[in-house]
Amino acid sequence: MELLKETKVWRVDSEDRAVSMIQEYKDNADGYTITKSGYVIKTKKSKGAIVDMWCIVTIEFSYEV
Repeated sequence: MELLKETKVWRVDSEDRAVSMIQEYKDNADGYTITKSGYVIKTKKSKGAIVDMWCIVTIEFSYEV
């Protein structure tokens, strides 16, 4: 049995951190290839005002040789 593909999801505090995290994984790719990556900005509102903001980062790793 051999792992071919894996998707990992993280929560980070800022958009800057999300972009830098994706770039770090692309730059340090050793033994895998990044096939998909992206992030989504999420917000929590209370009475119409934004009280919290974070990003969900998704990276798909491919281990095919």
